[in-house]
Amino acid sequence: MTTNLSGKTALVTGGSRGLGLEIARAYALSGADVVIASRKADVCAAVAADLAKETGRDIVGLGCHVGRWADCDRLVDDVYERFGRIDILVNNAGMSPTYPSLTDVSEELFDKVMAVNIKGPFRLATLIGTRMVKHGGGSIINISSIAAVQPGDGEVPYAIAKAGVNNLSSALAHALSPTVRVNTIMPGLFLTDISKAWDPATLADMTRTKIPLQRAGNAEEITGAALYLAGDDSSYTTGSVIKVDGGVAWAAG
Repeated sequence: MTTNLSGKTALVTGGSRGLGLEIARAYALSGADVVIASRKADVCAAVAADLAKETGRDIVGLGCHVGRWADCDRLVDDVYERFGRIDILVNNAGMSPTYPSLTDVSEELFDKVMAVNIKGPFRLATLIGTRMVKHGGGSIINISSIAAVQPGDGEVPYAIAKAGVNNLSSALAHALSPTVRVNTIMPGLFLTDISKAWDPATLADMTRTKIPLQRAGNAEEITGAALYLAGDDSSYTTGSVIKVDGGVAWAAG
């Protein structure tokens, strides 16, 4: 099946790079107009211009720090003023800063991780979801992480927040039913710009021993799930978690 998103408007947070950019590109190539939101407005604008040239769609880049509700409120108002609708929301923005030990996790770091990974998605999903209900429906897609169910010792605050994202989707699938569908994509290891900082030997060992497909994912491999959940093919799918992880959830050891 080919997903047709013609006439729809999608908002993708964290859309200026990595998985978010690939999702935004896939939506535009499927006919949607797309708003790319991220902290750096100038980067968003540049990426949006390139994507508009590539796809021929109306692509807008807007600056937004999703961890700040005032920014979220302004973003929603700006998108509705420009397009009059949001049919698809992808809460993709996230962060997972490193720390030397658990006792070195500062209150500032913890609060920042919670703000970007769960506080912002809650605000955007509730603001947009209630408008979707009034306008007859829509699809909300929250991007979680395999860390939500298989956390590592170096990502505890992040894992807590992403577990909350899974729960958020389940709760809002009920709260916004029956016209708005809310689902989660739970990625595993993907090769994005962030992965360039990973230790190659550690990555090679992890993919060999922990992932049945024995490799990390390429960014464009997230788009199948994202297109499915955005389009009509998923009309009977809500409150679900779709793992795109190369099988890591079932790996032994």
